[in-house]
Parts: sequence; structure tokens; C-alpha cells
Amino acid sequence: MSFYLAETPTLEAVATEDERVLAQGLLTRVAEAVQYAESQTPVCEASGAQQQAQDRLERLRTAERALSKHAKESRERVAELSERALENLVEAAAAGKKLEFKKLDDVATGEAQIRALVQAIASLAEHLIPRAQIASLREEAHALEAKARALEGIAQDRAEKVLEQLRGAVSEEMVLPVDMSKGVAGALLARAAGMKRLAIQVSENADRIERAYQDRRLAG
Repeated sequence: MSFYLAETPTLEAVATEDERVLAQGLLTRVAEAVQYAESQTPVCEASGAQQQAQDRLERLRTAERALSKHAKESRERVAELSERALENLVEAAAAGKKLEFKKLDDVATGEAQIRALVQAIASLAEHLIPRAQIASLREEAHALEAKARALEGIAQDRAEKVLEQLRGAVSEEMVLPVDMSKGVAGALLARAAGMKRLAIQVSENADRIERAYQDRRLAG
């Protein structure tokens, strides 16, 4: 590397002048740091809690779809039973036979089952799923915040190590500015900041859903 200090007082030292190699090396080290952050206990616990909340939400949504399908099939079956029962009554009366009401009992049983299904679906749609969705969003925001804190911690450690390594040069030149934003630490801080912004958005979405849920409860 050649330079003329009188014309270029600000110097930049890099491991290699090949920008492609520099960029690839940065991406690799950032990926390794992210993987390490995700392996830390607080992040693992927060991610596990988020997954559990998400799994519960998905199970409830699956239950709602299954119950809705069953209710639809039950309505069709009860409608058919009711039509047959009425036809049998009419035919028996026209033939002067004894009237049998057993099939109407089957209709009543089917209608009772439909009412129970409708109540279960309503409970899912109005209470269980909204609450599970709110909980899932809260856990997602918490997991993002935990990962952001872990990345910030790793960035801080890297910055401290870099500064420790540069102390020798600082003792010679007194002042040695270091722009950490262009290295791994800066990339990690930028990613952490993005996660924090996303966590805020997710949390605000949870707040919005919770307010709407509470308003519906008060209105009901």
C-alpha cells in the first residue's frame, strides 16, 4: 500500500484490498456471530417460548377449521334426517299406521350437537384464538428483543477486543479513531437495531389486537 501522508492524513487499514473477499469475510463472521447469539440460553428460552405460543395458536386454528367442517356436515345430515322423519310421519298418517317419532329424536340429538359445535367455534373465534394470537405476538417480540440484546453483547465484546489490540498504536500516535460501523460489530449492531424496531412493531400489533378484543368483550 502506498500513500502520501501530506495529502492523505486519514488512513484506512484493511485486511485485503479485494472488496469481494472483505464482503464475504464480513458476511461469514456476522453469520457465525448470529448463530452464537441464537445458542445463548436467554435467546434459546425466548425462542422456545415463542414456538410454544405459535404452536398453540396453530392448534387452535386447526381446531376451528375441523369444528367448522364438522358443523357443516352435521347441518347437512340433520337436514336430511329431518326431511326423512317428516316424510315418514306423513306416510304413516296417510296409511293409518302408528306414528313413530324415533327419527325426530335423532334430529333433536343432531341439533343439540350442532349447537355445541357452534358454541365451541364461537369460543375459539371470539376468545381462545385472539388471546393465543396476542400471546404469540408478545413472545415473538420478546424473542426478538432477546436476540437483539445478545447481538449487542457480542458486538460490544468484539469492539473491546479490537480496541485492546489497537492500544499499542494509540500509545505511538496518541489518537487513533476507529469506525466500528464498517466491521462485524457495526453489522451486528445494525441487525440488532432492526430486530428492536421489528419487536416494537410486533408489540404494537399485539396491543392493537388486545384493545380490539377488550372492546368486543365490553360491547358484548
